[in-house]
Amino acid sequence: MKTNAKSKLEECILSHLTPEGDLLDLEEMNISPEHLRLLCQAGESLQGVKQLYLSNNGLGDAEIETLSKSRCLPNLEKLFLNHNKIGDAGAKMLAKSRLASNMTCLMLEANHIGPEGAKAFATSPHLKNLEILFLDSNPIEAEGAEVLAKSVNLPALTALHLDSTKIGDQGVKAIAATQTLSGLKKLYLCSNKISDDGAIALAQSPNLKNLNCLSIWRNEIRDGGGKAIAESPHLPNLERLYMSFNLIDKPVRKMIRSSDLASRLKTLIMD
Repeated sequence: MKTNAKSKLEECILSHLTPEGDLLDLEEMNISPEHLRLLCQAGESLQGVKQLYLSNNGLGDAEIETLSKSRCLPNLEKLFLNHNKIGDAGAKMLAKSRLASNMTCLMLEANHIGPEGAKAFATSPHLKNLEILFLDSNPIEAEGAEVLAKSVNLPALTALHLDSTKIGDQGVKAIAATQTLSGLKKLYLCSNKISDDGAIALAQSPNLKNLNCLSIWRNEIRDGGGKAIAESPHLPNLERLYMSFNLIDKPVRKMIRSSDLASRLKTLIMD
């Protein structure tokens, strides 16, 4: 009976594997610890998996520990773990895992990761290939942004998603001052209570010249910050600017729309 039960669980997991064997979609599947244990013992069946979706399964640190120890996903490139219950302990285990060595995209939106978890990613020797990091809706705070901004272990990072992470002006200033994340092309900072101070720091930063997308909507940026962004000489490659739901008055919004920056943009979203 145990063998039959195990076979059924394995069959259930493998039924969500694409015919090519490169994508396994277990999103919102009520994955139990037993399912996850079997997944991690699947052997050669999952060796070709490059994308793994485990979003919205209520996974906590214990389940992430099991996943982190897996040796059956040697070619994994994209891991989606958003909307779970992962905390700093789980983040640390992921950061230490060989599972991360080929990873180009790590999605962790809407978990419980704080500054210590952010530090684990910033100091990990296994994330050299990571291009996209989603930490939206995790309370990493300014401290977490600071360690990420100083990281020398994320050389391939081109997109950093930090919406609703409580980083504030202090965290934004740290990112603006980065000497190691100059390859960033996409930066998402929505809903972080950023004021003019943070916006001006971004505008004056010579370290973010490769940005082609900047999202700063739903903050507390006023006229000074909006004007600084529009007049910045350090955003030559910017193509998309999202800055709705701030506190910029109508005359300055009009000035921004008629600025040289706006004329170069493919997309400008501003109320």
